[in-house]
Amino acid sequence: MHIRQLTYDDLPSASTLCLDAFMQAVAPSLSAQGVDTFAKVAAAQAFAERMEGDNLTLVCVADGALTGLIEFKEGRHVAMLFVAPGWQRRGIGTRLMNAALAQAREAVVTVRASLSSVAAYERYGFVLAGDVGEFAGLVYQPMEKQLP
Repeated sequence: MHIRQLTYDDLPSASTLCLDAFMQAVAPSLSAQGVDTFAKVAAAQAFAERMEGDNLTLVCVADGALTGLIEFKEGRHVAMLFVAPGWQRRGIGTRLMNAALAQAREAVVTVRASLSSVAAYERYGFVLAGDVGEFAGLVYQPMEKQLP
């Protein structure tokens, strides 16, 4: 199992991983608009476009397959973190989070956590940072983590 940067060859697998995990854990609590919004964000082409900007996307590879992904925006914001459903609870999320936080360029890292992932982010050391919000059907809890 190792962590490395996302490549263009990974895009179809990365999109599938994120959509599979999202559909299982997050989609049941959202409106059709929220599911549609996320599908656009997680499309392979959308990942490709964000790779051209100031986003670091790291993947975990195990047994020759992508098992997890974190997207870290501008060295200060976790834009998404997903672990493939069959690979959860094996430390992949923690490894991805630690690898991303090692690249932080600010003293405070933020995330807009899906409501179903708040407990996981709390385990990573994030705390609530405001009221639940909604954007284009995606419901989220603002959270932040102070870095040492």
